[in-house]
Amino acid sequence: MFTNLIESQSHRKEFRRRSSFFLFTVAAYVVILFSAGIGSIYAYDAQLDAQASDLELMSWVPPVTPVAPKPVTDPARSRRPAVSTAPVDRNVTQSVRTDAIARPDDPTKVPDKIGTEASKIPPVTGHFVIGDRNVDPPVASNNDSSTCTNCSGTSTTVVLPEKAPEPPVVKPPTTLRVPSTILSGKAVNLPQPPYPKIAKDAGIHGPVNIQILVSEEGKVLSAQVVSGNPMLTFAARDAAMRARFTPTVLNGQAVKIQGVITYNFILQ
Repeated sequence: MFTNLIESQSHRKEFRRRSSFFLFTVAAYVVILFSAGIGSIYAYDAQLDAQASDLELMSWVPPVTPVAPKPVTDPARSRRPAVSTAPVDRNVTQSVRTDAIARPDDPTKVPDKIGTEASKIPPVTGHFVIGDRNVDPPVASNNDSSTCTNCSGTSTTVVLPEKAPEPPVVKPPTTLRVPSTILSGKAVNLPQPPYPKIAKDAGIHGPVNIQILVSEEGKVLSAQVVSGNPMLTFAARDAAMRARFTPTVLNGQAVKIQGVITYNFILQ
């Protein structure tokens, strides 16, 4: 019994020793890790100053140039009056005025005096002389091109053609496809093919379709087999090449035509 007690106390001391060593080791690791973390924070350089001062321009935006507004022209003031209120004297060649009075709508001439009533002296336009009266020549000098501030010195001439242009001529198609009935109706010479002896001995019969291309003069340019027994197609194609047709005219111009001829071989 005492032996067991002694052993239990020794085990307890050993357990305490191991516990103390474990706690000391854990505490040492915690202190080391904490110190390493604090040191890494102080050692890290985020380069905030460089980020704040170094700016890189990825795309250059050109400056916007302000556009000056265009002056607005008053249509009512762009044309000067062409009729003068001064009497006409056939004995003078230039306008005569007792005083040089500019028109009210002329911004380049500022009146010397300010008044509430218009001057009784007619305003002048163009060349004039100072005299003892206010008259204009028979052909007023203000009827020339100077009465229009926006007009050019040359007049616009419109040239009309003597003859209206003719409408474009629509060319017909180079090749016109026609049905078999119309093609047969235009035939001038449509020879019948001979019945091949080998096909007749073999009892072969039936229709043979030949597609032909007819020139502007009515001659057969080409013949192609569409359907039929091979023993009968050679004779049918040879007969189609020897056929002749009347020329086909479309819009006053001869054209080529294309169609199918059917040869029917019947045993007798």
